[in-house]
Amino acid sequence: MRKISIEYRVPYADTDRMGVVYYANYLVLFERARNELMRSYGYTYKECEAEGWGLPVTHAECRYHGSAKYDDLLEITAWVRSRRGVRLEIACEIRRKGEEPVLVDGFTRHAFVSLATFRPCPPPERFQRMLEEEA
Repeated sequence: MRKISIEYRVPYADTDRMGVVYYANYLVLFERARNELMRSYGYTYKECEAEGWGLPVTHAECRYHGSAKYDDLLEITAWVRSRRGVRLEIACEIRRKGEEPVLVDGFTRHAFVSLATFRPCPPPERFQRMLEEEA
């Protein structure tokens, strides 16, 4: 299973009045990691859209174990947790770089859809082969 990690320095704009990362911003960090996970497979969201399909989020979960703060250097790790039919789940963990306790973990569930109809469609063969190579 391929896991990727990216770094992210928390800007002041991501925090609330207490200097703590606003809870909804963690989903934005999940998205940053998802994009880089796709890129690590050599297949970007931009290419997906150009080929006529998308991966909208159909469900998201975050579990908060601790708080990130302004200027923290975070490490965000993402990997494909499961794939079944038209569904894909990508798990994420966020921690301060070099520290073990996970601050936030969770996942997003996606559905493969045709951008022409916005109806579910089978994953493109290129995408399936890409994931099967990792299994």
